[in-house]
Amino acid sequence: MSEPSSPPLAHRTVLLEEAVAALAIDADHRRDGVYVDATFGRGGHSRAILERLGPKGRLLALDRDPDAVAAARAITDKRFSITHAPFSELARVIDAQFPGTGVAKVQGVLADFGVSSPQLEDAARGFSFRLDGPLDMRMDPSRGISAADWLAAATEQEIREAIGDYGEERFAKQVAKAIVDARAREPLRRTEQLAAVVATAVRTREAGQNPATRTFQALRILVNRELEEVALMLPQALARLASGGRLALISFHSLEDRLVKRFLKACSADNLPADLPIRARDLPQAPLRIVGKAQRASDAETSANPRARSAIMRVAERSEAALDPAVLKHAFPEHEPDAWRS
Repeated sequence: MSEPSSPPLAHRTVLLEEAVAALAIDADHRRDGVYVDATFGRGGHSRAILERLGPKGRLLALDRDPDAVAAARAITDKRFSITHAPFSELARVIDAQFPGTGVAKVQGVLADFGVSSPQLEDAARGFSFRLDGPLDMRMDPSRGISAADWLAAATEQEIREAIGDYGEERFAKQVAKAIVDARAREPLRRTEQLAAVVATAVRTREAGQNPATRTFQALRILVNRELEEVALMLPQALARLASGGRLALISFHSLEDRLVKRFLKACSADNLPADLPIRARDLPQAPLRIVGKAQRASDAETSANPRARSAIMRVAERSEAALDPAVLKHAFPEHEPDAWRS
């Protein structure tokens, strides 16, 4: 029997106008370029990009969620294509669209790292502590391990570290112990079960926040390898951008935004010692230039869509400088260089 779902919440695309404007599609020489929506969701950004594209323009979209890919089939525009893939496979998807041409160059890449409203509001997906459903949390149910299976096999220390690192939960030790004690009595297979267990361990919480908020966030990040996905996608996007191409990145929690900031800082600086005797005009050009300041949703948008409150967008533009792999290693020293080659 299939899981009952609550009525779906209408998905509101966050920073819609701001993100599409950041790609600077309206310039005549850019309207017929190639653009990538690395996180299709329900297509708000994609549809807005298509409205601005010229007749020869192309829009490549990706999403790891089969439901999002199914929704994208409603777009019949010949300039548009959708691929079922995580955004860490961005380079493969771009290259597959331009076989035999080497590294394809695109005019813009947009990535919205947030969870979509349909994912959160579908009890059968297991993302929400407010709706009882199977404890799954996978954005692509056909790949990887569910949250329930991970919790069943993980050690107490692994659970504590995941909740502390990914959920920034100050009661991670207590939550991990409560989970281990609870699973010894019965398997934790439902979101309602887990939320109840966490509530016994989290004694205080910010006003209006459910005690399970941080634990569910942590498990979702872990199960979907969300931070690894971001760290793998960013260098691929940079490598496929043409000179003058734009990168627009929307984060929804501090861990993602830290990765984005580290990447943009490393790729927009010369990374030479401060006391090196080189004149400013002789410094090597960085591969990226930061465009403007970080943008947040307006008061009007957050009032209409409270989930936009945590969104933050950072924009950068590709320079003519060659891409030095050492720059990428400086951005993400914890990742092996081979992880960026695809």
